[in-house]
Amino acid sequence: MSSLTINPQFVKDEDGHDLGVFLTKSEFDKVLEELEDYEDIKAYDKAKSLTGEEFIPFGQAVKEIQLDRDK
Repeated sequence: MSSLTINPQFVKDEDGHDLGVFLTKSEFDKVLEELEDYEDIKAYDKAKSLTGEEFIPFGQAVKEIQLDRDK
């Protein structure tokens, strides 16, 4: 993951309360990419914590996925 640098612009109501945030399209894309990377890390950490009994052999998993696609 890279360092995330964004320059948010805050939209406030007449009382000064935050209503929203504007990001450029490229900043928004960076935020989404960081979130996707974070989700990948969480999934990896979860997979590493599983015991051997919870695993499906790779070949079997591929067959099951293919069967689901063929339905």
